[in-house]
Amino acid sequence: MKQKVLLFVISALSLTLFSCGQETGPKKTSFEIKNGLNIMLSERITRADIEFIAHLGYDHLRINFQEQRLFDEAGQKIPEGFALLHNVLGWCEEFNLRAVVDLFMLRSHNHVAAGAKPLFTEAQAQEQFYECWRKLSGELKKYSLERVAYEPLNEPVADNHEDWNMVLNRCVEVIRELEPERIILMGSNEWSHWDTMKHLRVRENDPNIIITFHYYKPPLLTHYNSWLYRGNEIPVPVHYPGQTIADADLDAAGDHAIQGKMVYNIDVIERNFMEVMEHVQKYNLTIYCGEYGCFDGAPTEDRIRWMKDLYTLFERHGIPRAFWDYSKGGFGMMLKTGEPDTEMIDAMFGKKKVSLLRSY
Repeated sequence: MKQKVLLFVISALSLTLFSCGQETGPKKTSFEIKNGLNIMLSERITRADIEFIAHLGYDHLRINFQEQRLFDEAGQKIPEGFALLHNVLGWCEEFNLRAVVDLFMLRSHNHVAAGAKPLFTEAQAQEQFYECWRKLSGELKKYSLERVAYEPLNEPVADNHEDWNMVLNRCVEVIRELEPERIILMGSNEWSHWDTMKHLRVRENDPNIIITFHYYKPPLLTHYNSWLYRGNEIPVPVHYPGQTIADADLDAAGDHAIQGKMVYNIDVIERNFMEVMEHVQKYNLTIYCGEYGCFDGAPTEDRIRWMKDLYTLFERHGIPRAFWDYSKGGFGMMLKTGEPDTEMIDAMFGKKKVSLLRSY
């Protein structure tokens, strides 16, 4: 009799523990991505573009849009803007591409402009930001959890890290009230730089968070005489790997000499990546490089070597990524002539893609 009672108690306890184990929190959503491309949401993007991107072998798009395209100043939805977004998402589904929907810029926050950013100082601006995501969720929740993810805001720039943490975590809460299992990307303050990741306050016990960072180092190479250095152009060549500006050119480099002395190579970049991964490891979450790229003004051979090293490290550490971007010239994967930059595309995939381009 005692043995039967004991067996009953053990069985009951086992069932209780098993049941508890089944209710440990939200289910983890599968969102499989590896090699993607950034696009800006505009009328220039067509079905043929999305088909071409898929044909090359990219598996996802990071779709960037400004608040002004989807919402007017009163916060009302702009039908034409949402129609375009739905078209692009529909084409992604047609050609088996996943999508990260990224709110690139707000009226209350411009990551490339100096001056006040009301998003971090005005409650009304914050509420308008959250309301954007309530309305976006209402439009986008019909899309599969496994195919569409959200990024609340691109490259935040707050005066202090906790200001961004507060706004970001509240926005994630707003989305979670509507979509408990949607994948949400969280990035750190100061343009989502890899070296500010340690300041990011990540939502706890949420398996459907992806940590995103951007990588543009060394900037003298990746932004060589781009808009970043307008009015203060770099008057000498830059190099990769090794010291960014050669000793013989430092005197002529002017304000850029200090940065020019810095050495970058695959080992340095790997240490940067490892620092991000070590921070994220404690959360047991996926890490994602949402932007990387190199301006076409940089020396071609150095630019391609940098791209190849990033490919090697992404593959070595299993880091999904999205190249910036699909456009003509500048940072784009298309040349100013409108032809694909085959060297860059080859570097992104670690193999020749010329045959695919010729057969398309």
